[in-house]
Amino acid sequence: MILKKYSLFFKKIDWLLVISVCLLMILGIVLIYSVALGTQSELNILNFKKQIAFFVLSLILFFGIAIFLNYRFLVKANMALYILGVIVLLAVLILGRQIRGTTGWFNLGWFSFQPVEFVKIILIIYLSKFLSDKARYLHQFRYLVISSLGVLLLMALVILQPDFGSALILFSLWIILIWLTGIKKSHLVLMVSLLLITCLFSWLFVMQPYQKQRVLVFLDPSLDPLGSGYNVSQAIIAIGSGGIWGKGLTFGSQSQLKFLPESQTDFIFAVLAEELGLLGIILLLGLFSLLFWRLIYWARKLNDNFAVYLIMGTCILFFVQLTVNVGGNLGLLPITGITLPFISYGGSSLVANMILVGIVQSVIVRNS
Repeated sequence: MILKKYSLFFKKIDWLLVISVCLLMILGIVLIYSVALGTQSELNILNFKKQIAFFVLSLILFFGIAIFLNYRFLVKANMALYILGVIVLLAVLILGRQIRGTTGWFNLGWFSFQPVEFVKIILIIYLSKFLSDKARYLHQFRYLVISSLGVLLLMALVILQPDFGSALILFSLWIILIWLTGIKKSHLVLMVSLLLITCLFSWLFVMQPYQKQRVLVFLDPSLDPLGSGYNVSQAIIAIGSGGIWGKGLTFGSQSQLKFLPESQTDFIFAVLAEELGLLGIILLLGLFSLLFWRLIYWARKLNDNFAVYLIMGTCILFFVQLTVNVGGNLGLLPITGITLPFISYGGSSLVANMILVGIVQSVIVRNS
């Protein structure tokens, strides 16, 4: 009887959604393999093997969560998860490992664990619970302020690492969700003004010199053509040189000859554009479009407000990360260290993204 029940859940899974994320992950693994094979770097080859292991682990977690976890449990666990997120962010500030100037990783030996990736999930759950209960009161400014308090605490802890890219993602989740819920224009203007004041304060008293340099170089790459501006310049060269068909896997001169930095993470979009060309970009955007279409389809179909906010939060998270990463590669946005979802190398982000998709599938199979 139990097996029959769970086999029915298995049949209710949105397989178009599953196919889209699986193809994205496979595309990412192929690109990581291309970089590893072209450079013959032992580290890159190890990263490729790790990504395959994370791919398998993420699929196991995805199906386990989709079938065995009732998403309504998250309503009750909401506050406990939030407190856990705060504790973990505090712990990483004390015990964390510093990578590229950011103390945001726990070193677990075989791999490094980045807790902020899972805090993004916790924030989506927290906001979904709050907005499903209080959405009709958001026209009152005090409820808007209350909704921001939990977000600001998490943002502050992330900024202390300092990781302004992830803090931007957390803020984007909140501001876009409350905008979709509906707030007064005057309140929105006030919040934007407060954001600008916060940015000014951060520039003067919080941001590290290298982070200020990233912003200045974004505004004028010629300020540091061989330093911070070099990364963006090489990415743009790689993207432009790919043409329509691309140069072929392992034949990208910018990525294979190490002109392109962080080719497996921050600039993997440039690798895709150089080696697979415009067709590869169309494939990437097509798969993301399929993912977004399925998420929006279910968000519009469901009557459970908590579930709707969960799905919309997931859609916003993936869309903002895609926009920030691709925009950085094209020189349209500053480089923030935000990875390309499902594509870039990184176990924490891949597993966290698939856990989130598993929660969405848990919603789908219990409402269809």
